[in-house]
Amino acid sequence: MAGKDPLAASDQVPSTTQASHHGHAASRFWPLALGSVGVVFGDIGTSPLYAFRDALGEAARDGLVRPEIMGVLSLALWALILVVTVKYVLFLMRASNKGEGGVLSLMALAQQGAAGRTGLIFALGAIGAALFYGDGVITPAVSVLSAVEGLKSVKGFEHWFGTQEVIVVSLVILTGLFSFQAKGTAKVAGIFGPIMVCWFLCLGALGVWHIKDDPSVLGAISPTYAIYFLTHHGLTGFLVMGAVFLTVTGAEALTADMGHFGRGPIQMSWFGLALPMLALNYFGQAALASKALAVAEASGTALPNADWFFLMAPQQWRLGLVLFSGVATVIASQAVITGAFSLTQQAIQLGLLPRMDIKITSSTEAGQIYVAPINWLLFVGVVLVVLSFRSSSALAHAYGISVTGTMVVTTMLAYIVVRHVWKWRLVTALALIVPLFALDLTFFTANLLKVLTGGWAPLALGAGLCLLMSTFVSATERLRLKLSKDGLPFGDFREMILRRPAGSTAGTAVFLTSDPDTTPPALMHSLKHFKVLHERNVLLKVVNETRPYVPEAERIETQALDDRFSLVTLRYGYMESPNIPKALAACRKQGLKFDIMSTSFFVSRRTIVPSTASDALPAWKRKLFTFLTRNAADPTTFFHLPPGRVVELGTQVSL
Repeated sequence: MAGKDPLAASDQVPSTTQASHHGHAASRFWPLALGSVGVVFGDIGTSPLYAFRDALGEAARDGLVRPEIMGVLSLALWALILVVTVKYVLFLMRASNKGEGGVLSLMALAQQGAAGRTGLIFALGAIGAALFYGDGVITPAVSVLSAVEGLKSVKGFEHWFGTQEVIVVSLVILTGLFSFQAKGTAKVAGIFGPIMVCWFLCLGALGVWHIKDDPSVLGAISPTYAIYFLTHHGLTGFLVMGAVFLTVTGAEALTADMGHFGRGPIQMSWFGLALPMLALNYFGQAALASKALAVAEASGTALPNADWFFLMAPQQWRLGLVLFSGVATVIASQAVITGAFSLTQQAIQLGLLPRMDIKITSSTEAGQIYVAPINWLLFVGVVLVVLSFRSSSALAHAYGISVTGTMVVTTMLAYIVVRHVWKWRLVTALALIVPLFALDLTFFTANLLKVLTGGWAPLALGAGLCLLMSTFVSATERLRLKLSKDGLPFGDFREMILRRPAGSTAGTAVFLTSDPDTTPPALMHSLKHFKVLHERNVLLKVVNETRPYVPEAERIETQALDDRFSLVTLRYGYMESPNIPKALAACRKQGLKFDIMSTSFFVSRRTIVPSTASDALPAWKRKLFTFLTRNAADPTTFFHLPPGRVVELGTQVSL
């Protein structure tokens, strides 16, 4: 490696600005660690409800045998060790973008190393984001279904609580969950951590209680059991790999939520609580299955697969365990939904999606936001998959593809980061990335075998979202080039004003523009219709950067063009919400004084019309782009402009 250790270099101490956002002070380490248990580990913490059961079901279609139990257990343990611990906790959590993680943060960091957006990096980021939304649809559905299905194992419920009843109860819970989002979770989020700590302790206690049924299962920590299973089961072993991957779903949250909790607290929660409790529970499920197998063999009967997690609890405690698991799955679902909101905010700021109204639901908790269109689209998707798949086992076939796909994308972006941002030598970069990529690709390929039995769902959703993002980005770039080509250069406009002076009116006019070198259409239309210019005119450009936060000292850049025109550039990170009036108020320190009551904000309202040019957009792309822009958030709301001071001027653009 060239120069100093790139792992150390990448894990820099947050700046003052970042620290104020993330609050990673030493005194808050343990509260942050507790909070991370409720948010970061909710998804992976509910995997024991269905992961071991479904993996064992794939392995034992003709009845369970001892090597299958030990092989599946060993595979589950080593998936937790290699995928979650080695790849995410020890490696990717160091590949942060100024403290922020997740697939889009990694994409933004890779763009810095590649000197701007490239087609490959954009495609990887869009695919990763699209698959994460697929995870956001499937996680609430499979988690809540698996918890409610536990009622079938409760004495007295098994005869009248069938598939239809499970679906109805699950949909009631999910409807309440998504309806609650608009109110924000700040008031109840504080109890998520303690509840999930109790949940993990419950997982461990159940495991310890049953390990005594067959202590020999502890030997499955040896990878020889996993290797023997894979080498002796052919295609079945490959299918089991896809099901075993369910044990690590939620690993992406370790990096995606790093900005809110910090690397240290998350790592402490993983090594000190989540990993040992998960391992103990899987040991316990395997021991229970082994004991049941011994009883079945003694009676000369085959042992069918069962809902091992809920069978771990004594009958008198089982209803309580079902209710507790329901609470845990709601918290896990909440974490994924919140992650989808955060991802949407990043995607908007990075230019992958059109503007949407982002509601801040807490004045004290970072990341507490609500995005209504995403919330209800996720809800519709969740309802559809619940009604289509009808059980957690059927949904498990769809679950792995979205998660493994995201992980493959993450590893590819990580290679770009270590090679071009951290400046590792090629041999060193490949030595780290190739094994991780091979592991991810193995899991992804194993899940692809389930395309016809449910895996098509996240692939279809991801393909649709990728198409939407690529269309929006390409059409937006085409629109920018069109306006730049057809527009009047601003230098020519100023010369025209000097030759033919316009009348003057008091106050300040602010014209939002993405290209200061071209005269804003709103300025042209304003002069055309009103025949006057304001005393002070400001061209305002908002720049979205590939870093999560921009220090206040670097936020504003002002340039006096002449005695009537100024250029103001505002810079925001992809985790920030632009607030133009607040930024303009800070311009006083740079000599530009604004009285909001005498300032008018001019915004162009564009209407897309068909073009007759030979290189015009295809009709379907134009219609999709028109739909997206027409339904985008109003600039007045998105930029926090005072509604009474905004003037909208329409213009038509042919594409």
